[in-house]
Amino acid sequence: MNTRSISPRGKLYLRLLLLFAFFTAMGLVMVLIVIGASPAMAAILGANQTVSTPVPQYSLADIAKPTYTPIPTFTPIPSPTPTETPAIIEMSIVEVPSLPIQAGNPGPSYGGSKYILVDISEQHMYVYENEQLIYSFVASTGMNNATRTGVFQVQSKIPNAYGATWDIWMPNWLGIYYAGGLENGIHALPILSNGAELWAGYLGRPISYGCVVLDSYEASLLYNWAEIGTPVEIQW
Repeated sequence: MNTRSISPRGKLYLRLLLLFAFFTAMGLVMVLIVIGASPAMAAILGANQTVSTPVPQYSLADIAKPTYTPIPTFTPIPSPTPTETPAIIEMSIVEVPSLPIQAGNPGPSYGGSKYILVDISEQHMYVYENEQLIYSFVASTGMNNATRTGVFQVQSKIPNAYGATWDIWMPNWLGIYYAGGLENGIHALPILSNGAELWAGYLGRPISYGCVVLDSYEASLLYNWAEIGTPVEIQW
């Protein structure tokens, strides 16, 4: 049998082939290791491996518990309508600093240039000085023609007159005439004992039983301007 010796070149090719086979086998081993580490592949291969779920970390801090502070509530007091609350007529006054003007008594003398005109048909007041109109106010007079017409004078001034019959206050009171033993006048919206304004929102229509009623601010302007003896004319 003839044997042939391997040439040096053949030996080189054989060594390269062996190295290639070796590295190929090592690569297959590494792939199997990676696949075996996968949970899904492990399940496929029947491996009983447990996968741990990461637990979130929380930081703790001392936070004060919020307290509840109730907010005070306010229930508005509605202003009564003219038909719900007795209107003021000829209110009795706590005190009258000037001499009451009864029938037959002369009024206070006046030599100034001030003049007040109340128009019942318009429910309006016009205030003049030196024959010039200086104020024009929405007013309310008596229901059922209860406000007397004629020419009168301011006969009393009281910062806050009291009507004892209905327990009511009438700021900026200007008394102008008497009906019986009680005085009628011009004043601001009355104040009830609970602090609510009577007839707020009803100015411009007859709401009283005789007095001439103005808005609170306008009544204060008139009160500070008027003098004892200032003529007051009430007309239709």
